[in-house]
Amino acid sequence: MSIIISDLSYHYPNQKNIFEHLSLSINNNSKCGLVGNNGRGKSTLLKLIAGYLKPVSGDIYLGSKPVYIPQLIESNFSNVANMLGVDKKIVALNAIANGSISQTDFDILEDDWDIETKCEIALSYWGLSYLNLNTEISQLSGGERIKVYLSKLNIFNPKIILFDEPTNHLDLSSRELLYNYIEQTKATMLVVSHDITLLNQLEAMYEISHNGINLYGGNYSFYENQKEIEDNAIINEINYEKKKVNEAQKKAREIIQRQAKRQSQGSKKNVEVRILKKTTVNRGENTQAKLKEKHDKIISDNIDKLKQVQEQRELLNKLKFEFEYSKLHKGKLLISAKGINKSFEDNKFLWSSLIDFELYSGERIHIIGNNASGKTTLIKLITKQILPSCGKIENAEFNYWYLDQDYSILNNEYSILEIAQKHNQNNLKDFEVKHQLTRALFTSNQWDKKCKELSGGEKMRLCMCCMIISNKFTDLIILDEPTNNLDISSLKILLESIKNYKGSLIIISHDKYFTKEIGITKEYFMPITYTQK
Repeated sequence: MSIIISDLSYHYPNQKNIFEHLSLSINNNSKCGLVGNNGRGKSTLLKLIAGYLKPVSGDIYLGSKPVYIPQLIESNFSNVANMLGVDKKIVALNAIANGSISQTDFDILEDDWDIETKCEIALSYWGLSYLNLNTEISQLSGGERIKVYLSKLNIFNPKIILFDEPTNHLDLSSRELLYNYIEQTKATMLVVSHDITLLNQLEAMYEISHNGINLYGGNYSFYENQKEIEDNAIINEINYEKKKVNEAQKKAREIIQRQAKRQSQGSKKNVEVRILKKTTVNRGENTQAKLKEKHDKIISDNIDKLKQVQEQRELLNKLKFEFEYSKLHKGKLLISAKGINKSFEDNKFLWSSLIDFELYSGERIHIIGNNASGKTTLIKLITKQILPSCGKIENAEFNYWYLDQDYSILNNEYSILEIAQKHNQNNLKDFEVKHQLTRALFTSNQWDKKCKELSGGEKMRLCMCCMIISNKFTDLIILDEPTNNLDISSLKILLESIKNYKGSLIIISHDKYFTKEIGITKEYFMPITYTQK
């Protein structure tokens, strides 16, 4: 076994256990996903396995030291060599090259004489050949930092890898590199991710819940199918037992009513009738009681599973955000951009060729390009948030709603209720605003919570709720990397809402599953920037 966890329990200081008595084992070379609702401890479990946290009780056995790729890359690394964990080796190598005969330098280097070459090859694989080991981390974008961290895999070739949302902030080409690496590597792997394309590359899913942890022997699509079968079986069994109890109750009532009718008609054998009636009624009541007892036991045995099923289904049913549909007829030209480009402080154009872009009502356009290709800049240009340096943009009259990856329509210092009231542009009554928040699953005890305290999924729900409160006919929805910070349940809520939306759509996303599901009608490929040449 590569990973063995036995009877593990953990809680943060002064809080309840996140999980108790959790056990699992992962074979050598197995590639497994870890799924479950928010707050179930997926990331915490990875940190425990990686040694970043210490369990309250239980044991963790590892066949070798893992490489852990965290969801958030800390910015306290000085340079690329430091982030890769090779800075001390580089110092030792340089010292030896300059004549050092210190045993300490040789011990640190560990005969890793080609460490610089390994780093160059690794960085090149992830498209970072323009970096060197002395490049400061503060100069790198979020995507670049993640790719530097991923380069550790190529350098150290670990036998165990722990991934926590590795595709966050990766562009499409970088995701393809990661998918290819996962397919080719023989390492044992445990992955937390909302990227369904990635999860479908894996061979098993561990589901963590308040009941513990369960193994499903297949990829994410297989897991979803099995969960649906399990959920339906639980509901069908409970419904069947309820039906039997109802039938027994009905039969017992009929027996009592029939005997009462006979008695009222004045039978000559009153004594025998009373005895027969009592016996029959008792038999009916006993049958009813036994069935109810059996029913209650089945309910009790499945109550936790039933609660989880109901929560998930209620979540999806309640959160069917219904936007005000566009009243524009299909085929109307909404945006026409001809020969545009943008220059900034250095007066150099961003793109190496001029851009032509058109959007007709009813279209769903996927803007495709690598990181730093100017996708967000194009959005700001066609919505006239900024002006082009050349060319012409003509827009028809339309209402649009823009959800960027940072949820910038939310002021982090505002409370949930304050944000909702800010977007109440049509002066809905106070109770109507609060009703919409409740429909978005923000209960009254959460209304004073600051936006900065919300998860990615909660921020997405609040943004969509604000859109509905604004009560505008939305002709165009623009989504800029909408799935980056969402868990799978929040992703599905957004997916269903966008699928049901009847207006026009522009989306920037590297999530292949999401873009496939929402029904893209046209793809627009970004031109090369001068920095990409």
